[in-house]
Amino acid sequence: MAKLRRLSGQDLLRILAALGFQRVSQRGSHIKLRRVLPGGARQNLTIVLHAELDKGTLHAIYRQALRYIPEAELRPHFYTQD
Repeated sequence: MAKLRRLSGQDLLRILAALGFQRVSQRGSHIKLRRVLPGGARQNLTIVLHAELDKGTLHAIYRQALRYIPEAELRPHFYTQD
């Protein structure tokens, strides 16, 4: 069974930047990311910039990102290949 990886906020920034998201603003450790589609639709995500994210927080960010990114594309970044 695949396990949730241990990721940092910087890891998430790299992953989501590769998927087209850009940093829009930051307040404390919370960063807002946005991706604008060719039709003009905006997709927003909020992540935390911690050294290591708790499992629950990481899973919540994963579920939030699934609204915009297909699971087949996102899952390899968040889960091990077991």
